[in-house]
Amino acid sequence: MTISHSLQLRLLLDGVIALGPGKAALLRGIEESGSISAAARTMNMSYRRAWLLVEDVNRCFRAPLVETSTGGARGGGARLTDHGRAVLARYTAMEQAARAAVEADMAYLSSLLAPGLQR
Repeated sequence: MTISHSLQLRLLLDGVIALGPGKAALLRGIEESGSISAAARTMNMSYRRAWLLVEDVNRCFRAPLVETSTGGARGGGARLTDHGRAVLARYTAMEQAARAAVEADMAYLSSLLAPGLQR
């Protein structure tokens, strides 16, 4: 049996997840692909869902994290703003610091779990 554990950070604004693991992954995908639809495809997510998440993120922060461009000969696209790259970098650093901070405690709690416990 394999025991897995994870730590997930979520930044909440009035009950809305301003930034969490899923939105961070979407932002990374947009940064890598230059496209909301391409990022959504890699996450097995509908374009509409991805677009709504981008709108949420942009609405939650003082400045947009994602900029979009429409149409043209090569089609539209999306990119992270400088603010978006800074927020994503800080969130990623926070995730790494949090994991390091609780590593020993997670190992201890994992050692106390009942074998064969299935959820």
